[in-house]
Amino acid sequence: MNTKITTRNNSLDWLRVLGILLVFIYHSSRLYNVESWHVKNEIWYPSVELWNGFATSFMMPLMFVISGASLFYATGRSGFGKFMKDKVLRLLIPLLVADLTHISLQVYLDNLTHGQFSGTYFQFLPQYYRLDSIPWRGMHLWYLLYLFVFSIALYPLMRWLKGKGRGFLSGLNRWLSKRGVVYILALPILLLLLLPSEFPLMEFSGGWPYLAYLIYLLWGFLIVSDERLQENIQKLRWVSLSIGLVLVITFVIVISQINDLDTMSPSLILAGVLRTFGGWICVLAIFGLGKQFFTFRTPWLDYANKAVLPFYILHQTVLLVVGYYVLQWGVPDVLEWALVVVISFVIIMACYEYLIRRWNVMRFLFGMKTLPKSKAAPTEQDQEAVRQS
Repeated sequence: MNTKITTRNNSLDWLRVLGILLVFIYHSSRLYNVESWHVKNEIWYPSVELWNGFATSFMMPLMFVISGASLFYATGRSGFGKFMKDKVLRLLIPLLVADLTHISLQVYLDNLTHGQFSGTYFQFLPQYYRLDSIPWRGMHLWYLLYLFVFSIALYPLMRWLKGKGRGFLSGLNRWLSKRGVVYILALPILLLLLLPSEFPLMEFSGGWPYLAYLIYLLWGFLIVSDERLQENIQKLRWVSLSIGLVLVITFVIVISQINDLDTMSPSLILAGVLRTFGGWICVLAIFGLGKQFFTFRTPWLDYANKAVLPFYILHQTVLLVVGYYVLQWGVPDVLEWALVVVISFVIIMACYEYLIRRWNVMRFLFGMKTLPKSKAAPTEQDQEAVRQS
């Protein structure tokens, strides 16, 4: 197995930043699609519904594959204790903090707009802080919870693959490095979708069952474990992009023609095959394009990469609050959406810059590494201190 990867994977950092921006845009569009959400525009648009179907085909699989790739670099640096501590600080602490603070705004707006509560936010808080009312999965932050659980569950296997199992991993990578073979890694996901909905972790979120994300996390670990495999993915980038887009767009067309999505039918099976293979191949295309075009590093990337986790934690709460008020302004919907996106982005980044990045207590609460005490202000010096955050 070729393991010459010793420096930071710049393309992975770019994909992480771009992936979070995609999640942000996707959530902003949910104000206008047909599916129920916490805050909704009065009019929904079929074009937005098609966009949502397209985006969810690969969006959260991409995020878990990126996280799995990051686990490859994190596993084996030290023992399980340090690995566990890092995941608790990075994932569970910010999840718990969010549950006990700003997530209450999301629940309040959901209850308010769905007619389940009338009153002010502060009148709602006593109802929220009952133990049975707090959404401990963190609303949109379910990603952090399942990333934690799956990372811990996969740790023994990942440690083995980087240790005594290196021979097995090398043989597997040689096989996957053959042209196009990596595409068949979508097959386990497809078989998984045949399980009954009552099966553990088969509840859907982000467009896929939770159990599928466990596999995507492992696939992320796998595809960056060998340089030859990455080179093969890079060589196939345009082929993968073409095939992936054709499959996903065909899926969107097919699924839009199905009236009953709860009854198994040939059309529904076809849609599942198109979506599963199309989504996975799109993820491979994105990784290949990243390896080709995003190998450089800039100060902007350093800044953005450190902001990713706080941005993700805050983005849905800010979007919902801003959306709730902007939707009442009566402006044209396209302008309305643009205003929600721009205002939300500015607020999130202002919160990060002035309330989180500069203060160690806030950095800790948002899953970032704290700055050394000798550094009075996090200017350019915090670049190295938080490089891995």
